[in-house]
Amino acid sequence: MNIVRASVYTATGTAARLLAGLVVIKLVASFAGPEGVGKLGQFMSLMSLLAVLAGGGISAGIVKYVAEYRNDAERLSRLLAAALWYAFFASCLMGCAALLFSRQIATWLLDDPRYAGLIRVLAVAQIGIALVNYILAVVNGFMDVRRLAFIQVTGSFFSIVMVILLSRWLDLYGALLALVLSQVLWLAVGLPAWWRSSYFRRSMLRVHFDREMTLRLAAFSVMTVTSALLAPLINIAVRDHLALQLGWEEVGYWQAVSKVSDAYLLFLTTAINIYYLPKLASINERASLVLELRNAYRYILPAVVVLAAVVYVLRGWVTRLLFSADFRSANALYGPQLVGDVIKIASFILSYIMLAKAMTWLFVISECVFAASYLALVYVFTARFGLVGAMYAFSINYLAYLAFNALVVRRYLGGL
Repeated sequence: MNIVRASVYTATGTAARLLAGLVVIKLVASFAGPEGVGKLGQFMSLMSLLAVLAGGGISAGIVKYVAEYRNDAERLSRLLAAALWYAFFASCLMGCAALLFSRQIATWLLDDPRYAGLIRVLAVAQIGIALVNYILAVVNGFMDVRRLAFIQVTGSFFSIVMVILLSRWLDLYGALLALVLSQVLWLAVGLPAWWRSSYFRRSMLRVHFDREMTLRLAAFSVMTVTSALLAPLINIAVRDHLALQLGWEEVGYWQAVSKVSDAYLLFLTTAINIYYLPKLASINERASLVLELRNAYRYILPAVVVLAAVVYVLRGWVTRLLFSADFRSANALYGPQLVGDVIKIASFILSYIMLAKAMTWLFVISECVFAASYLALVYVFTARFGLVGAMYAFSINYLAYLAFNALVVRRYLGGL
């Protein structure tokens, strides 16, 4: 299956996930305004962090090694047994930590200890979310994009129903609660779909500690945990800085534009993740790698340019549709944000070489350096330009990240 056909399936699944996310944002914007959207962003950052860490952050490792071992039954069995052991242990650890500090987390993130119960629900849900992550990673590793799209579409449909029902009952609290419960609900779709696949074996549900495979997965855990920790934590720091300097209403405008970017880029980042990670992991010849990278730029980069241009032209309509007329001040932020989006996708295509080839420490160091530089640029540019300075910081930081990844890929290909 090539990138074009894979993108059709991933686009279908991504559209369903996107619709579910937009329903949440629209509902929150309608009854809580910019401030509610800002707090929604804070909770979603925590949720994305815990969702990734629920399984020990090894999803990328499962995808890579399933792609490598799919024709080696013995090693594949060892890998998946170790992965389940790792995921179960990590989810229990993360769940206990979230339970112990639920009140402090609610106060820190949402300025309201009454949300502590919501954090406890998220903590208990960690094991279910970890199993969902495991299933999706195995299906992705086998490059079964049709089944993956089916799980995403059906799971997202149930998520939308749950969000509508709970938000009408409990307003903002209900919308946030639905985000948590709907993640676990994906099990009701993912497990049967996986069982009916031709590659499913009962041994894939065996839990066993394997030192060699655990160490291999741990390398990916380090990379994923670094990325998963830094991204939401940096965004939380940016929101706190903007709230302190400009107020929560301004944070809502920044969050709105960021969510629009996340929404349309989700189609492309999902295609890159689902297709390129297992594909690049299974290729060791220089010519084949170069061909895959060229195809990525040939198909994906023009797509992001067109999508960014469409969003910019329709920015006023998009803002009113997804949020409300109260968010019209956000329209001035789209230009630099969309330029940064194009640069971001160009850098992501190259950065997957580090993941696919398990360049653990180089990946970790680069994530830390560029996360710190982004935060520093936000401080500098918002002091000079106000809220739009955060968008300038985003674009300039990804331009530097693109240059760094170009050097990494050039050096790696030169060594083959």
